Amino acid sequence: MRIRPCREADLGAWTALREALWPWLKDEPDVMAAQMLSRGDAAVLLAVDTDDLAVGFAEVALRRDYVNGCETSPVGFLEGIYVDPAHRLGGVARALCEEAERWSARHGCTEFASDALLDNVASHAMHDALGFEETERVVYFRKMLPTR
Repeated sequence: MRIRPCREADLGAWTALREALWPWLKDEPDVMAAQMLSRGDAAVLLAVDTDDLAVGFAEVALRRDYVNGCETSPVGFLEGIYVDPAHRLGGVARALCEEAERWSARHGCTEFASDALLDNVASHAMHDALGFEETERVVYFRKMLPTR
């Protein structure tokens, strides 16, 4: 297994992995995902097996707005990470995360952050295993305003 940047030729494999993590993306055109590949402030990393088949991915981006629990800017932010269930518990997520950390450091970051939904305890455990520390818990609210 090795970690390498995602290429345009990998778009189908990457979007299939994204949809496994985020099923609601099935309606998102592949062109939106492809745009992420051309951004200078983001990277998509693939974990590939010996046959060069994608078994996991990590999306990392620079965030310049406030990142909860961080004190610097920009912050390298792990936007998403997923490993095919058949390849879990073998260090794939750790390798993806470490490469995302190196990418962030090369882009001037001294902090690396991520988030997870409050009820996603599996993600909390993965983040803990990867060396993240929990900084705070937040619940967001919204209220619709009347239209005029």
